[in-house]
Amino acid sequence: MGTFVGHLVPGLALTLLGLWHSINTISAYALKGSTNFTARFWYPFNSPFSNLKYLELIFILFFSVFAIFIQVLDFPFLRLSFELDNFEHASMFLHLAIFSGFTLSAELTHSLERLSGVSGILAASVLGQELFLLHFHSTDHVGLEGHYHWLLQLIVLVSFVAALAATSFPTSFPAALVLSTAVVFQGCWFMNMGFMLWVPEFVPKGCKAQLTESSMHSAVACASHEADLRARALANMQFSWILSGILILVGSLCLKLVGKYSSNVDLIKYEQLHSRVPDVPIAIDGFKKVHT
Repeated sequence: MGTFVGHLVPGLALTLLGLWHSINTISAYALKGSTNFTARFWYPFNSPFSNLKYLELIFILFFSVFAIFIQVLDFPFLRLSFELDNFEHASMFLHLAIFSGFTLSAELTHSLERLSGVSGILAASVLGQELFLLHFHSTDHVGLEGHYHWLLQLIVLVSFVAALAATSFPTSFPAALVLSTAVVFQGCWFMNMGFMLWVPEFVPKGCKAQLTESSMHSAVACASHEADLRARALANMQFSWILSGILILVGSLCLKLVGKYSSNVDLIKYEQLHSRVPDVPIAIDGFKKVHT
């Protein structure tokens, strides 16, 4: 994962997954209301083809297995890698594969409703292991790169706490929404790290990307203490700006989807109430005939 592509591809996948969950979480809350809402750790893909229902889980499972092989084979060199950092990255995807594999099996055996808590625990373990391996990473992320990874740990920590909350309190809409939003944030931050640390044109002023291992891995070094402080401040502002953009998007989705589904629900309730009105005189007339 210590490459531009190694951050861009997982980051894009996490962003799309988080957006998918955010849209479905908000839609489910708007349709069911606060009393009937239940958090989900995966959402079926509704299409004319029934086989695509489990597309999300299948995608996560195959992506995780593919990523594990990529780490073990040390892409793009395609050689067996015995580097600790590669095994650490593969371990993160291993827990993701365990979660998706178990959830898919439980769904296919029609037992997920009774095992939803286990699925939630496994989802939380994915984020917990990611946080653990990032914090105790064998690769010593120092300087500007270390600061970007420290900010990443904050996002993963929020995701982990939200996953535990959604598992413990499955009817909590805020917990489910924070979880999906944090996944979007994590994906966007991954992509931002790929550009800022591995693309020389995006490296902050006064700093330089030092490429190693056949120009595949890099570390950013700043020429002075002032340049390092400026680069860290820029990272902090990027953190805030990206979060602001995501919150604006999520807030807009809430306003749009809740307004859309609320009007539909009100219309259905009105039609149901209107359809019962003609039945009242008929019942009264029948009551009179019986007693005359």
